[in-house]
Amino acid sequence: MSEIEQRKPFEIELQLPVKTYDIDFAGIVSNIVYVRWLEDLRLEMLSSFFPLQEQVANGFAPIVLQTTIDYKQSIQMHDRPIGKMWMESLASLRWVVGAEILLAEKVSAIAQQTGIFVNLQTKKPLRIPDRLQQQYNESRSRL
Repeated sequence: MSEIEQRKPFEIELQLPVKTYDIDFAGIVSNIVYVRWLEDLRLEMLSSFFPLQEQVANGFAPIVLQTTIDYKQSIQMHDRPIGKMWMESLASLRWVVGAEILLAEKVSAIAQQTGIFVNLQTKKPLRIPDRLQQQYNESRSRL
């Protein structure tokens, strides 16, 4: 998704692979796979807008505190889901990302993750990095 097509702050989109080992006894994608897909989406968003390597080099990293997923429609072996993720909010200490898993443009799942940044040595929470806050504010102003 190009910056021009971006509809929400930091929005990214990925084709999500369904592997044979993702299928549970009921013949559908296991719920735990959605958590992995959220991680893939979050890492792609970070790579695009605020690279994890840069964060670690500066002594901090994002930590997920909470994940909620609302399952709407099951996904099966030969389906080709698309995942979308965007930044919903950045507060002084917390960030919140939203996500959708889509099948043929129909929502299969809606998710939200809340997290913080921590100092890698002390493990204590940090304020949202200035550069990320600035990028987020600029992204919101373009919408």
